[in-house]
Amino acid sequence: MKGGVSLMNEIAKNLSLPALLLDLDAFDHNCKKIAEKANGKTIRIATKSIRSIPVLKRILEYSPVFKGVMCYSLNEAIFLAEQGIADILIGYPCFDPEAHTNIAKLNGEGNQITCMVDSIEQVKQLNEIAIKANGFFYLCIDIDMSTTFGSLHFGVRRSPLRISDDVIQLVRYIKEYPTLKLIGIMGYEAQIAGVSDKLPSQKLKNIAVSFMKKKSLNKIKLRREKIVQSLQSEDLQLVFVNGGGTGSLDTTSKEEGVTELTAGSGFYAPLLFDYYRDFRYTPALFFSLPVVRKPSPNIYTCLGGGYVSSGVHGRDKVPMPVYPPGGKLLPFEGAGEVQTPVYYEKETLEIGDVIIFRAAKAGEICERFNEIICLSNQQVVNQFLTYRGEGKCFL
Repeated sequence: MKGGVSLMNEIAKNLSLPALLLDLDAFDHNCKKIAEKANGKTIRIATKSIRSIPVLKRILEYSPVFKGVMCYSLNEAIFLAEQGIADILIGYPCFDPEAHTNIAKLNGEGNQITCMVDSIEQVKQLNEIAIKANGFFYLCIDIDMSTTFGSLHFGVRRSPLRISDDVIQLVRYIKEYPTLKLIGIMGYEAQIAGVSDKLPSQKLKNIAVSFMKKKSLNKIKLRREKIVQSLQSEDLQLVFVNGGGTGSLDTTSKEEGVTELTAGSGFYAPLLFDYYRDFRYTPALFFSLPVVRKPSPNIYTCLGGGYVSSGVHGRDKVPMPVYPPGGKLLPFEGAGEVQTPVYYEKETLEIGDVIIFRAAKAGEICERFNEIICLSNQQVVNQFLTYRGEGKCFL
């Protein structure tokens, strides 16, 4: 966007605040950069990082490289299907008999909504629901991609399935049920895609994380290759082998056995991406708050702003004021639920002025706003509803 966040600040003064702002020029640039990393594979969009139907459709229409979505909730999957989005993978095991029943019926009507499993118990439950619903389930098996270094667990606590024998046992169990159709496997290397290694004032931690990332890459590749080969020996024809995230597109796209990648956060390029050593996208999503009072010289208090992101709490999970430049949150107050004070050493602001922020993570900020104000070529060009604006709340 020409003029950057300073121009965005001028536009925001004429809006009802607080407001969520999407720089479409930066967003489209990120779409281009992400598509270029596909390396002949397709890219599935992680909806939890987007949380807006119009934005999801804009990505899907941008390039044929973008194909299908990965969502995080059963009811969200049903909502997406109702909006005309096809090829839906639910990225996490869920349990909701009513929603599962609806999905089994939707699949029977020609939809492709794939449920995630990693245990025999889940498979039993889905088979029982499918029989009662007179429908069926597409299934994907989630495989753990975390790595260990001595007693240190490097990655996230996801699937209990770590070796080929574990996966094969579950595959053979699924084959016993005609109501279940296994079509894919997924291995998300969260320790590569989702762990920062360029955090400010944490040099030793950054060195350690960077080292473990490099050591993990070959282990991940070999594990996934062995599991894919084992499944081929079972004469199992998979529709997809899913891997990666925005932070690991460069490495995962080079694996021969992977057929599709997943990306989400990179489209908005939140603050957390500033703390990655090996890549950078263009910040595209911002929120703007009005200055509503001045409690003391150099401190300007905004309305709202407590949009702290999930995960281990730290400096990298709080929003950051980016315009006017030089703003800092107060160490003992931070970003508050109904007010956020910002300190400026040299800037002079007045009541009614606007401060522009970036959120630490991507899609979570959309849960705080009904709409996204879209900007391009120095003007407001559209308004996109978020899930919240559609009256939806899935988790």
